[in-house]
Amino acid sequence: MLEVENLDVNYRGTIALENICFRALPGQMMGVIGPNGAGKSTLVKAILGLIPSARGLVTFRDRSLKKQLNSVAYVPQRTQIDWDYPITVWNVVMMARTRHTGWFRKPSRQSKEIVKSALQRVGMLDFCSRQIGELSGGQQQRVFLARALAQQADLFFFDEPFVGIDRKTEAIMFDVFRELKQDGKILILVTHDLGATLKKCDSLLLLKQQIIANGSFKEVITADNLQRAYGDSILLFEQEEVAC
Repeated sequence: MLEVENLDVNYRGTIALENICFRALPGQMMGVIGPNGAGKSTLVKAILGLIPSARGLVTFRDRSLKKQLNSVAYVPQRTQIDWDYPITVWNVVMMARTRHTGWFRKPSRQSKEIVKSALQRVGMLDFCSRQIGELSGGQQQRVFLARALAQQADLFFFDEPFVGIDRKTEAIMFDVFRELKQDGKILILVTHDLGATLKKCDSLLLLKQQIIANGSFKEVITADNLQRAYGDSILLFEQEEVAC
């Protein structure tokens, strides 16, 4: 179980996140939603220790998550990745094996098989020699999904994974997510989508610096909760979805 307790994040005196508390269970996918600037990506980065927190405790399997980062896979937003960097698809995914093989050591036969299997799973093995920048947005996202799989992690974070991808990639990703859940993995999915994607999540966390709501789709996606989080902009959201 992933447990976040009393997490605060401040930027130069401005509150980015305040008193964040939640649990994520094995075999489940939690969707993190909220308006732009709500702190969704900040939450993920703070949990992973990529940015400092003012206070709070993050534990995984009753131990500090910072001491178990080898059990974590993180796929950042595509805008945070340098797609011009001259690296092949194979080497991008092989980077996931660094913790296992060590720096400046040749990958083991086992690591090569794991990387091959991960690329095959997302339909990108035939592109293994391509430069990452030569791929479409959906193909690039599948490569980073393969890298996450090659880490053989137990806890997965995906930040806006569906932005700029095609339907084939989306279908592959949801198939992989379902398999990871069946294997007892925990998935945290940051998304701005208020449509069908949310119904595929086992639980939702609605965020606006603080937690507005946490629970099932029906518990979280209510007119009152959405109004508190999004204000008048939530009128773009179809009323029948709120009523589901």
